[in-house]
Amino acid sequence: MATSERKAITVVGSGLIGRSWAMLFLSGGYQVRIYDNQPGQASRAITEIRKQVGELQEAQMLRGKLSASEQLALLTSHDDLSQALEGAFFVQECVYEDLEAKQAVFQAVEAHVGEDVVLSSSTSCLMPSTIFSLLQNRSRCVVSHPVNPPYYVRLVELVPHPETLTSVMDMTFDLMTEVGQTPVRLRKEIDGFALNRVQYAIIAESWRLVKDGIISVKDIDLVMSEGLGMRYAFLGPVETMHLNAPEGLEDYLTRYRTGMRRVLSSFGPVPEFDGEAAARINKEICELIPSDQEHLTARRQRRDQLLMKLAKLKK
Repeated sequence: MATSERKAITVVGSGLIGRSWAMLFLSGGYQVRIYDNQPGQASRAITEIRKQVGELQEAQMLRGKLSASEQLALLTSHDDLSQALEGAFFVQECVYEDLEAKQAVFQAVEAHVGEDVVLSSSTSCLMPSTIFSLLQNRSRCVVSHPVNPPYYVRLVELVPHPETLTSVMDMTFDLMTEVGQTPVRLRKEIDGFALNRVQYAIIAESWRLVKDGIISVKDIDLVMSEGLGMRYAFLGPVETMHLNAPEGLEDYLTRYRTGMRRVLSSFGPVPEFDGEAAARINKEICELIPSDQEHLTARRQRRDQLLMKLAKLKK
C-alpha cells in the first residue's frame, strides 16, 4: 500500500497503456493523476477506467486490497502538466511510440519536477540512451516496458539508461512488485530489450516455415498455443531444458547441443515481411479471423478473457 511519503504517481498519456498503468497504480493505493495534452482526453480516459474497474470487481478480478470505489476516488484527470506533476514521486510516460514526441514529453516533465522524481518510459523498442538523451539528469531515468494487456500479463521489463542509478532501478522494481507486476531487470540496454528479441525470433522462424510451405498459419499457431505455450505459461526456456533431461541442464546440453546447432544453422535470413509472402500469409490468417473491427474486437475480448482466467489460475 502506498506510504504517506510516496503516494502520487503521474501518468502522461491516456491511451490503452496509460489507462492500464493508471489501474495498476490505483490497485496499489496510489493517487494517480492522468495527463493528456489533448483537452478532454484524460477525463474521457477516466470514464473508460471506471467502466473497466467496475467490470473487474464484478468478475472478482480486481487487483489490490481496495474496492473499486476506493480506487477510483484516488484518480484525477488533468489538462495542465504542472498541475498533474505536483507532488508526484514517479512519472510514467505512455505517449505514442515516436522518439521526438517522447523526448519532448520528458523535457517538459523535467522542467516541473525535482531531482529525486523518477522518470519512466513505457517504450517497447526505443533505447533509453536516445529517449532520455536531451535531459539534464539522466540518472533517475528508466524504461518500464509492460506487456499488453498489462493488467493480466504481469511482466515489466526494466531497462536502465547507462547513467541510471542502482537505487532508481531498485525503487522501480519495488514499486512494480508492490502493484502486483513481475519486473525483470536488464543489466544494460539492448535493441528490442529481452521480450521482443525472443518474440521476434519466434515470429521470424514461424514466418519462414509458413512462407516456405512447411506448415499452415493455423498449424504454426497451434504449435505455440497447444505446444510450447502450454509450458511457457509457467516455465521459461532455461528451466524447460533443465527439466527435459534426466540429469538437468548439463545432461540436456550433452544430449541435444549437436542437434540444436544443426537446426539453428539451417535457419534462413531475416524475413522481409512484405511482398507475395506477406500477402499470402495475411490472406490465410484473415480466412481464420477476418480483419474487420467486429471480428478483431471479439477476438481481442476473447484473448483478454483467457488471459484473465490464466492469471487467476497462476495466482
